[in-house]
Amino acid sequence: MKIKFTKMVGSGNDFVLIDNREKIIKEDLISMFTRKVCHRTAGIGSDGLILIEFSVNADFTMRIINTDGSEAEMCGNGARCAAYFAYVKGIAEADMTFNTLAGVIGGVVDARNVKVKMIDPHSRRDTINLGLESAVFQIDTGVPHAVLFVNDIKKVDVDATGSFVRFHDEFKPKGTNVNFVEVINEHEIFVRTYERGVEGETLSCGSGSTASAIFSALKKGCKSSVKVKTASGEVLNIHFKVNGEEVKEVYLEGKVCLVFEGNIAT
Repeated sequence: MKIKFTKMVGSGNDFVLIDNREKIIKEDLISMFTRKVCHRTAGIGSDGLILIEFSVNADFTMRIINTDGSEAEMCGNGARCAAYFAYVKGIAEADMTFNTLAGVIGGVVDARNVKVKMIDPHSRRDTINLGLESAVFQIDTGVPHAVLFVNDIKKVDVDATGSFVRFHDEFKPKGTNVNFVEVINEHEIFVRTYERGVEGETLSCGSGSTASAIFSALKKGCKSSVKVKTASGEVLNIHFKVNGEEVKEVYLEGKVCLVFEGNIAT
C-alpha cells in the first residue's frame, strides 16, 4: 500500500506529515513505520513523524512520533508545521485549535508564518547542580526541557554534554531535552538543542527555544518578545507575559516550508 505524505520544515526541524484521520497506519505499526520513514538513508528522512487525527473537541489531533518510535507529548515546531498542513489541506481554518498529549494548542496561519499558543509552562526547577560549569534549569513547555547558559555557544559539545544531562539520574525515568543558551541582548538569544528521542542535536527546537526564552527572561533580564537564533540560522519569535516568577500567554512564531509531497510504500 502507498501512503501519501508531506515533508515540511519549521526553522530547521523537518517532519513527515500524514493525514491519519482514517487510521491508514494501524496503531501497532506506528512505531516501526516511524523508524522506517524517518531514517535519513533508508527512508524519507526527518526529525519525526506527525500524524493528523480526528478530535472531538478541536479541529484535529496532532501526534508527534520521535525517530526512535517513541511518542512525544508536544513539539513546538512540529505544531507549527501541523497547523500549516491542516490549513492547506482544508482540515482547519487559518485560526484553529488542536489536541496534543500536552493539552490543547491554538494556531494561526498567515501565509508561511505560523504562530501557536503554547501551554502555560509548568514543573519549573531552578539551579540543579550536575557538576557542570553551568547550573541547570528545567521547565515543561509541552515536553521537559533543561536549560544551561553558556558564554560561547559555538564551543559547546552539544551531543556529549546534552547526552549526559538527558540521561542523568536527576531526570529519570523520562529524561529531558537539553538546551544551551547564549544571551546576546535583552531581546535576542542563540540556542542549540539536544533532543530526546532523536538522541542528538537538531537544527532547531520550538519548545526548547520557548523554554530558553523563558529562563532568559527570568534569570538574565530578557524581555518579550525574544528572538531565538537557532542552529539552522533561522529565527523564532517567542512572546510571553511575566508576572513576578509566573510566565503565561506564551506564543511561538516563525516560518514554515512545505518541501515536497509524495507516496511511500508500506
